[in-house]
Parts: sequence; structure tokens; C-alpha cells
Amino acid sequence: MILRFQSRNGQFRLTVNPDDEIASILPQVVEKLPEHTITKSITISPKPHGADSRPISALKGVTFARLGLTHGTQVFLDYKEDEPTSNGHSVPANRLNGKDVGDDDVTPLAAAQINGDVQLIKNPWESVKQSTLDDRLDQQDGKIHRKKDEKMCRHGPKGMCDYCMPVEPYNKEYLDEKKIKHLSYHAYLRKVNQGKNKYEQGSSYMPPLSEPYYRVNPQCPSGHQPFPKGICTKCQPSAITLQPQEYRMVDHVEFADSEIINRFLNFWRSSGAQRIGYMYGHYEAYEEVPLGTKAVVEAIYEPPQVNEPDGVTLNDWENEAAIDLLASQCGLQRVGVVYTDLLQPDDPEKTAVCKRHIDSYFLSSLEILFAARHQAKYPRPSKWSDTGRFGSNFVTCVVSGDEQGQIAVAAYQASNSAVEMVRADIIEASAEPSVMLVQDENEENELGRVRYIPEVFYRRINEYGRSVQENAKPSFPVEYLLITLTHGFPLEKKGLFAENRFAIENRSIIGEAQEPRDLQKSLRAGSNRVALDTQQGVEAVSDFHLLCYVASLDILSKDELALLARLSATRDPSLGAQLMHTPGWATLETILQM
Repeated sequence: MILRFQSRNGQFRLTVNPDDEIASILPQVVEKLPEHTITKSITISPKPHGADSRPISALKGVTFARLGLTHGTQVFLDYKEDEPTSNGHSVPANRLNGKDVGDDDVTPLAAAQINGDVQLIKNPWESVKQSTLDDRLDQQDGKIHRKKDEKMCRHGPKGMCDYCMPVEPYNKEYLDEKKIKHLSYHAYLRKVNQGKNKYEQGSSYMPPLSEPYYRVNPQCPSGHQPFPKGICTKCQPSAITLQPQEYRMVDHVEFADSEIINRFLNFWRSSGAQRIGYMYGHYEAYEEVPLGTKAVVEAIYEPPQVNEPDGVTLNDWENEAAIDLLASQCGLQRVGVVYTDLLQPDDPEKTAVCKRHIDSYFLSSLEILFAARHQAKYPRPSKWSDTGRFGSNFVTCVVSGDEQGQIAVAAYQASNSAVEMVRADIIEASAEPSVMLVQDENEENELGRVRYIPEVFYRRINEYGRSVQENAKPSFPVEYLLITLTHGFPLEKKGLFAENRFAIENRSIIGEAQEPRDLQKSLRAGSNRVALDTQQGVEAVSDFHLLCYVASLDILSKDELALLARLSATRDPSLGAQLMHTPGWATLETILQM
């Protein structure tokens, strides 16, 4: 019988016997594939997308008849190739439209820094590890319980009717009543899952979430060479229609202590220049929104930067990994970024000029790109997504003047579509802050970069009140890529750290520097020094900026620094007693007494 084989290199046929072992055709298959094909990587599948694929070399003892392959059946091959050695010379370039196309021309450098191959995960609910908070919210019922309506309910105290029965967390009437603009992530997950998986029908389960993908698929099932050698309707991205995102990954940003923001603003008050910092904290359930999530900010770390009255330039952050590790040892993670955009007004009764409002912009196109890049760097693991991740919990906060002329904080996120458009390098910032530009494919080709940029559209209400679709090229409003969050402060101070007085890092430009005498003052090094096995001593070292300075001295060992971080976060005197008897802490005290 004859079998048809299809791979990304083309098609071929082989004559086989139904009783032959499948592994016996491996030498014939290798002859039909490219020269540098890895033999052990060749897989065979009955489906074009590679589902149920198995290595041919592993099918010894399995015949064609056993798999049900008959005359004329088409099977699909996949394989990997070794990189050919160039012997000091460049590999011959591919050609497209008569022009040489090198590897550097295919993928833009800007996208490559935050871009990675998206791999579909089989049964992600079995292998993907979510956060503890997501696992806990998954187990909750999520339904909104309502009280008995005295006007409409006609039943007794133990009865229930349509007017008082629990409703789903995505119920539109309840959200409109509470003025909740966006669904929470877990409410959106319930809504999508309810529409995609019908448990009563007994059908197989499918992951309800799927991230947008606006790039050319490098593994096209049609079998042709990857882009730019070839492209077809199956691997090219579809046209993009932008719509306001109905959900948000984080609903609320809470600063554990108002002094965190107040000290951050002191830099602008002293210099008149803008400032940026990364927020460290953790995520908790947010009770004000059904199945909501909030980011709780415990500290702000200010990396090396150049500050100017109209902007900030970030310098190389050499100890970034060390600060992230120190924060994780305190039970914290990087939850977002915050920066100022303040201007002193002429009116003495006001504290800041209102530059961001409904008639101008809330987040500029450049700032949305900045936020989207950070969100792409910190994806949210999800076992309900076919890629094992969905969106991001990373938030962006802006401190600027409000409509009353007072300093206020605003919290935002870029939409999932914005993040993917940044990954695909489809959009770029505009000189007009309220407008985002779509890159021009012709201009990219003129620069020598081969690109495929899909069509981008957005819907708006025209002057006649009709919903119309507009072409987003060359530009479109940034509101389609922006998600607004709420923010606030707790009624009572409940921060993780007891103190927030130590000098803040990288502020030497305003005369504020972290020095040994500051640490000596905090620890009272000398005859009346504080003891770490007392509550007073524990609170003295419970300061994030103090921890960062001690880590920069490189006196404590890794274990001793981890012990100090746990002591600062838990405020447990028993850990302090343990730290007092370590050689690193004794060395530190000796140096401070000199």
C-alpha cells in the first residue's frame, strides 16, 4: 500500500507492507528530509497540528495495520535540525522578492528581548503551578449572595426566589449596581469556562483561556518553510480588532503605609525632578470585587537613575537580582512600578498641575509601551490557559496632579492585546501622547527588515451614535490599550516592616546617602546597642531600605542575610537571638563600633 507523508519540507510517498514495523521505514524517511535532520527527533502523527505524535524510532514492534493506516492515508512528520557549521563563513541568505534575507532581518531586536516561543501545554491544569492565591480563589464558589428583597420576595425566611438567589460573579446587573467597570480575572475565567465547557454534555475539557497571538506562527501545519521563506493563511495572524478589555488581572493597588508614597515624593519636593521606583509587595484577595485580586505594596526600591524635571532615564541596575532575592526572602515580589509626573503650579493653594485628564490623556503611548514590556516580563502562571500563562499581575502607578490640583496616585495596566502587540513589535509611541502608532510594513522593508504586520482595526461611536469600525493605521487612541485600577490606603497601618526611616538608596544627588553612621544610629552600635532578641531590637532592623544597605556591604553570608530578611519580615525575637550569635553579625557590629 502507499502512504502519503507531509512535512514542512514538502510531501512524498512510500510503498509499505501493512505488516511491516513502522520503525523500519526510518532510513527511507531520513533520505526525504533535509540533510541536517536529527534522526531521533523525527515524529509521526495522524493530525496536521502534531497531536498524538510519537518518535518513529520508538515504534519498534508496532505495525502499520495496528495503527489502522490504510492505502492512501496521509500522515504528518515533524523533526528538528542541527545548525549547519559555516566554517567561518556566513550561511547563504534566503531570498524573498529577489532580495537577500538574513536571520537578523527576520525578528526585530526590540521584540526579541521580551519575546519567546509560545508552546501549547497539554493538560496545563496538571503541570502548571499557580500562585497560592489563585489556587485558593479557584476553590471558592464565587457566587454573590443577596439578601431577601422585602418588596419582591413572597417566600418565608428559609425560601429563595429569582430576586434573592445567588448570582454569578460576572452578573452585569450587580456589577453596574456596584459601579464595577471591569470583571476580575477569576470572574472572567468563570464566565469563559461556562461558555466553553459544557459539563452536562460529558465532552472533554478544554482550557478556557487563550492569550492573543499576533505573530507569524513559526510551526505552520501546512508544511512549508518558516517565514520569511514562506507564509500562508494558516500561519499568518488574523486581522486585529481592538476593543476595550472587559476584565483586569489586578483590581486594586493598596499601599500598606501612606509613608511609603510620602517618602517617595520627598525626592520631587527637594529637587523638582521626577523619580521612578519599583514596588515590592504581595497579592491578596480583594473583597470589594467578586473574586478580586489586589496588590499590596510594602516597599519602593529606587534604582540608579538620572532625574530631570520632565522625565527619568534608568541606568544599569547592577544589584537587581540581589534585591529581588532579598525581597523574596522577605516573602515579597516585584508587583509594579511607580513614577512621578509632577509640576509645581503658580497657584499657591494647589500643590500640582493637572496634566492628565479626560481631555488629554491618562497614560501616554510611550508609558503604555513601558508598562506592556514589564507585563510581558512578568507573566501570570495559569493552569486554565493553553500556554500555561495568561496576562500579568504587574501594575503601573503614576503620581501626578488631579483635577483639584492635589497630588494623587493613579494605577493602570496595559491590556493583554497591548502586551502581545509589543511582543510582535506592531505598535510604537507617538509624539502625541494620546495616540499610538501602528508600524508601517513598507517602511520596515525599506530599512531591510522583513516584517508581516497584520491589519489593525478599532470600533468607535461616530457622530450619529452608530458603532463603526475604523482602520487603526497610521494611529489610534491609546484608550483601547489601557486598563484602570483602583488604589487606596488601609485605615490602620499594617505594613510588613515596622520602620521606614532609613535613608533611601541612590539619592546622593539631593544629599541623602546611605552611610555606616545611619546604620550605626539605627542599631545604636556601642555600649547601649539594641539586642536582636528583644522586640525593640527586632523592630530596629525591620526596614526594607536598611536590609538593602546591609546586603550591599557584603559582610553577612547568604544564610545570615536570609536569616536577617526573615527576621525583618516576621519580627520573631527567636530569629534575632539566632542571628546575634553568627560571625557575620558580630563582624558587622565590630565595624560599626570603630
